[in-house]
Amino acid sequence: MTILVIGATGRVGRHVVNQLVARKATVRVLTRDASKADFPMEVEVAEGEILDLDALRNAFKGVRTLFLLNAVTGDEFTQAIITLNIAREAGVERVVYLSVFDAHRAVNVPHFAVKAGAEQMLKEMGFSATILRPSYFIDNEIMIKDVVINHSVYPMPIGSKGVAMVDARDIAEVAAIELIRRDLATGKLPLVTINLVGPDTLTGQSVADIWSDVLGRPIVYGGDDPSGFEQTMATFMPKWTAYEMRLMAERYVSHGMIPEQGDVERLVTMLGRPLHGYRETATSLAAMH
Repeated sequence: MTILVIGATGRVGRHVVNQLVARKATVRVLTRDASKADFPMEVEVAEGEILDLDALRNAFKGVRTLFLLNAVTGDEFTQAIITLNIAREAGVERVVYLSVFDAHRAVNVPHFAVKAGAEQMLKEMGFSATILRPSYFIDNEIMIKDVVINHSVYPMPIGSKGVAMVDARDIAEVAAIELIRRDLATGKLPLVTINLVGPDTLTGQSVADIWSDVLGRPIVYGGDDPSGFEQTMATFMPKWTAYEMRLMAERYVSHGMIPEQGDVERLVTMLGRPLHGYRETATSLAAMH
């Protein structure tokens, strides 16, 4: 049966599609513009967006399993709940949902609170779901590499509690493993939640130290105050989104994103290999410059 991937064009979603294709799954993606959908030939493309209910219903025809990744938008919660309702309407109860680390605790950060709400729906309505809770994406560092390289400052206010940053490739491979496990199951599997973390729990200072090592010169940590970070974000995204990013950064400073005992080992066992670490990404970003 077909696996429907919603959120297929982003950093994680593309990796999920490629992982599924490599595992010989039958894959369909829902995308706004099919002409721009650069997917492997085997992938079926359904054109439309989530709040176009006719297109959404059409995308679910013949589908058994759903991967749902909602973009951070003003109507993310509506999109998530509508999609899960239409899935239920279409008889699709097998779901892998991309949430966020500690979603249920970070209630003042909008895109965390939204995901906590969607998690609650999955639980209360009896979906056969895997909830994936990734930490901060290492891949996001592409946005700050120029500041690091040109100004010798690591600008992300991630604090000193520790953030176990995770690579999008690891997220996607775990997602694909869980999608296929659920898709092939003969009966209804219980709901599980998996924390997706990296191999190292990093602080602002330890990340700056990695960059210093990679670049061969001192890189300083810009500090925990998120106001400058918010102002910078507001130069290339809506002000409400920049403020949301500030709230997220404040959460990193106040609580960190620290793995629970056994999280790393569980992922290594699932993947059968070590997790990708921060230094690998820093080295490749430095080489791009």
